[in-house]
Amino acid sequence: MSIENPIEEIKNRIDIVQVIGSYIEVKPAGRNFKARCPFHGEKTASFMISQDRQTWHCFGSCNEGGDVFSFLMKYENIEFYEALKILAEKAGVELKKLSPEDQKQFGILYDINDAAKEFYKKQLQKNPKVLEYIKSRGLTEETISDFELGFAPQEYEAITRELVNVGKFDIQDIERAGLNFRTERGTYTDRFRGRIMFPISNHTGKVIGFTGRILPEYDTGETGKYINSPETAIFNKSRVLYGFHKAKNHIREMKFALLVEGQMDLLMCVQDGLKNVVATSGTALTADHLKTLKKQTDNIMFSFDNDEAGQKAAERSIDLAKNLDFNVKILSVTDYKDPADAIKDKPGIMRVYAKEAKEAMEFYFARYLSHGESFKNNAPLFKKNLHIVLEKIKALPSAVEREHWIRQLAQLVNISEHILQEDMSKVEVVVPLEMRPKREEATLQEVEAEKMRIDLIAERVLRMAMIKESFMKGLEEYAKYLPARYRRIYDASVNKETIDDPKLMDDLHTFRMRAGTDVEDIDPDKVEKEFGELLRQLRTEALKEKQMVVMRAIRQAERQGDTEKALHYLKLFDEVSKLLQN
Repeated sequence: MSIENPIEEIKNRIDIVQVIGSYIEVKPAGRNFKARCPFHGEKTASFMISQDRQTWHCFGSCNEGGDVFSFLMKYENIEFYEALKILAEKAGVELKKLSPEDQKQFGILYDINDAAKEFYKKQLQKNPKVLEYIKSRGLTEETISDFELGFAPQEYEAITRELVNVGKFDIQDIERAGLNFRTERGTYTDRFRGRIMFPISNHTGKVIGFTGRILPEYDTGETGKYINSPETAIFNKSRVLYGFHKAKNHIREMKFALLVEGQMDLLMCVQDGLKNVVATSGTALTADHLKTLKKQTDNIMFSFDNDEAGQKAAERSIDLAKNLDFNVKILSVTDYKDPADAIKDKPGIMRVYAKEAKEAMEFYFARYLSHGESFKNNAPLFKKNLHIVLEKIKALPSAVEREHWIRQLAQLVNISEHILQEDMSKVEVVVPLEMRPKREEATLQEVEAEKMRIDLIAERVLRMAMIKESFMKGLEEYAKYLPARYRRIYDASVNKETIDDPKLMDDLHTFRMRAGTDVEDIDPDKVEKEFGELLRQLRTEALKEKQMVVMRAIRQAERQGDTEKALHYLKLFDEVSKLLQN
């Protein structure tokens, strides 16, 4: 059956500005809205949303654009049918009219995970001993309910039977969702057994996977204390942050994110009133995790376990975050193993620790250089640790920051700034592998450089003309110098005719969307002068380009021995040259 009707119905019922605004901060910009693009790093907003046309477009280096469906697909890294189901639910549009065959393709993995979540929740209520154990760890019934914790029975086919017999799901689809696996004998076994279940949700709150913590009485040491759903079509633990769907608005409001290591740390923090908290889902922090947070804030606070492994994780996380230009602080739970233990013992203590949070470099100073006089007397170790700290300072993107921390370091180790600067100049900074730029991710400057100069001038002239009628009239005698694509956009804009070409319609709309932002930063008195100068440059560049075309024609005619044609083009070359001189 055709799915055009539900798509149009969804588009009619939802507002793209509200949908995108639930993911990133958007601000009014004339008739449109603008934001920092969530798909590439930038400091100046180049991401525009048109409420009139219900479309978005990035004018930065990624140059992406589309409708609400394409935004959700790209932001959530999902297929079209998954985006359709999510938006249908937001819009209150029923998809039940689809045939069973069509229904199956629309997010079956979401349905299976949701059914599994409900099953695990019921099992927890049926097992008071397990519920009491969770409460003994410090969680209240309200927190358990809010985060929909559950229990996977210590059985081999509990979830498989439930989903096949009650949910009527295919066993192969259950395997695709990562809830069971096929044994060598060809039978299916539940992946999670005897475990407390933490549902993991995507940005919209849809369950996409689970973390299971072994109950102590079933812990034989043969399996990990924590296991996660495997990678599936909808779950990638290197991209998903536990609790992000609940925390994202609080992160934006509070202007910083608190990142902890585990689910229990997060749940205890939220229970204690800290709502802007996220956790990694059974994996080390990745650049993708940080890019997700970067869409909400530039400020991050890390609070990891107090053991050596936690400190190493903190160091690695700082380096990743600094490479993405975050402002980083470290919250240390000084007298406790982790945030969960601290809160259980002293509710409210995390707020005290947060006020004492260290700058990233202060953390490095404490970790590598605060070991007393005996440490300074150990020359090899002191030299090694000082080298590490100098490397961290040199990696800072800001020269002002580097100067500040060199000054602080000089006072700490009683060595002159000059000597430290000299030593730092010899240090080589190693950029983490996953932070090294991919070749295909061109910068805005590289993208712009690939365009012809005349194209850049034509774009600018057209956009300025679209915001001022006198400019559009002034462009009339220069329109002949516009490259073909821009001439079509100009003609369409001036003639206001019905346009049948969808590509031309998109081009025209894109120019109009960006037009309002083009002169925001220019003194109104200087706009007229700039426009006149651009017109002169447009004419000059067009004539230069024509000169080059004619020169190529002359050379070709000469190679072919066609004297008559060569003379014709020589005459034309002279005419163009005279125009250039005027």
